[in-house]
Amino acid sequence: MPTPAHIRAHVQRSLDEDIGAGDLTAALLPEDQWARADVVSREAAVLCGCSWFELAFTLTDARVAVHWHAADGDRLEPGAHLCRVEGPLRALLTAERTALNYLQTLSGTATRVRRFADAVAGLPVRILDTRKTLPGLRREQKYAVRCGGCHNHRMGLFDAVLIKENHIAAAGSIAAAVALAREQVPPEVPVEIEVESLLQLEQALAAGVERVLLDNFGLADLRRAVALNQGRARLEASGGVALDRLRVIAETGVDDISVGDLTKSVQAIDLSMRLQDDS
Repeated sequence: MPTPAHIRAHVQRSLDEDIGAGDLTAALLPEDQWARADVVSREAAVLCGCSWFELAFTLTDARVAVHWHAADGDRLEPGAHLCRVEGPLRALLTAERTALNYLQTLSGTATRVRRFADAVAGLPVRILDTRKTLPGLRREQKYAVRCGGCHNHRMGLFDAVLIKENHIAAAGSIAAAVALAREQVPPEVPVEIEVESLLQLEQALAAGVERVLLDNFGLADLRRAVALNQGRARLEASGGVALDRLRVIAETGVDDISVGDLTKSVQAIDLSMRLQDDS
């Protein structure tokens, strides 16, 4: 979960982007008018983004209160009431779009992720995200992945080593690239190497790596890789993984499958926030 400080700063930037010098339309309404609104899901979904949604309102006006009927990670049916928002009318209307942007986008991510998690239910495999996230929403989408039932790969370039084709070419060989990593990277930092053939896998295993990414391997080669590995390294399948092929890939015996589509191909969930008549 992103820290409260991160969430607060992120939401404040989003509000500043939208409001600028002030909400010209909300200013047309009575300053002292109080209102309440309900947020409803128009489709089946997995909820995510409650903290961001709520902060969009309370940072706009501390008097706004959000009363939740669901929590991050909950499955929603069409027509589900997510929450009630109460406070000054101007604040509700000013913060509405920023708040819903977070809730719709992160719920869209979590909902897509849940489809992938459900597809491999019962199998001993982890579905991992990648760095293919929406710009500026890396931590938010990584959190949504966990809400949807899958797992995080590295957060960015700074917290793990992934030696890819161009790194290997620049170093001269797999063995040389692995040796450089061991010389320069603290032992607690994960090191993974990407291979494109069974021959490269043999070289990676000979170098003693603990994690190997099998790039665009076919099903037959994935099975051969698992047999060749004999449990020595953690094997990750990657490259063009589609939902309809996920389970057969998992059944080859790989430990992990990384899927860029978890976070880059997101459709926002259809949510509605409607003011309620107090009369």
